[in-house]
Amino acid sequence: MAKAFASQADLQEKQVTFTQLSENVYTYTAEGDPNSGVIIGDDAVLIVDTTATPAMAQDLIAKIRSVTDKPIKYVVLSHYHAVRVLGASAYFAEDAQQIIASRGTYEMIVERGEADMKSEIERFPRLFAGVETVPGLTWPTLVFEHKITLWFGKLEVRITHPGAGHTKGYTTVVWLPSQKVLFSGDLVEYDAACYCGDAQLEEWPATLEVLRSLGAHKLVPGRGPALLNPADVRRGLDYTRDFVTTLLQAGKDAAAQKLDLKGAMALARRSMDPKFGHVFIYEHCLPFDVSRAYDEASGIRHPRIWTAERDKEMWAALQD
Repeated sequence: MAKAFASQADLQEKQVTFTQLSENVYTYTAEGDPNSGVIIGDDAVLIVDTTATPAMAQDLIAKIRSVTDKPIKYVVLSHYHAVRVLGASAYFAEDAQQIIASRGTYEMIVERGEADMKSEIERFPRLFAGVETVPGLTWPTLVFEHKITLWFGKLEVRITHPGAGHTKGYTTVVWLPSQKVLFSGDLVEYDAACYCGDAQLEEWPATLEVLRSLGAHKLVPGRGPALLNPADVRRGLDYTRDFVTTLLQAGKDAAAQKLDLKGAMALARRSMDPKFGHVFIYEHCLPFDVSRAYDEASGIRHPRIWTAERDKEMWAALQD
């Protein structure tokens, strides 16, 4: 009997946690589901990643309203994946003025945003509850080339992309230097699989070292619990590096042996399962991860676009 496609069988709701990281910074986490961040300034609020639909964003908005009535003026997109960005329209009713993204993220939306939206919605229905409230693709209103700095009164908020990794489009991070708090997006994960279907695996470890050099005391990964001290931050960076490098080596070995996808999966499981088989969304991510690792090891530098059709062809090829 074939396994349910991707995460279509994952229907169990996750426990949401709204954690205060400092006097004016919070994180919204949910047992391995995508995280969001909240920064409250003197007269406005900034959020990092929107949730997947406007309907789902209402819970995050309610959490924000439990601690402040300030307008949510700024929405930062860490990258282009639908599960991160399609909730953005909900914030216009909360006085949003700017949707901020890197040039690379904008270019990825242009190139593959529509295909990604359809693909992700079919892969993971639970994460797109209320999908009928999505008005279409989310388009940035403010695009930066390398970095942008906002001042919330005396609080400096640096928005930048440190390098390739989770996506070619240069995942954006948000850094509060005075508080040493970092929102890493999916460049860092902890106790959750790294989704690598669009990744630049060879470059990812160097980008992690750029993040390490910041010396963060607290880090909110893309998925998994907030890391609340320097030792945990180091563990999160090391965990992500181990996941990415182990995966890429498996891809290189599979490509050298000219294995088909099923053979590549079996080979990857020998090194990946013992380390990561127990973490959130591992089984969902692994087929997409191995496909990308094999491609990159075979010389395909620019990740191929995932479509709903390609997703299902890949899944079918892995079934007994």
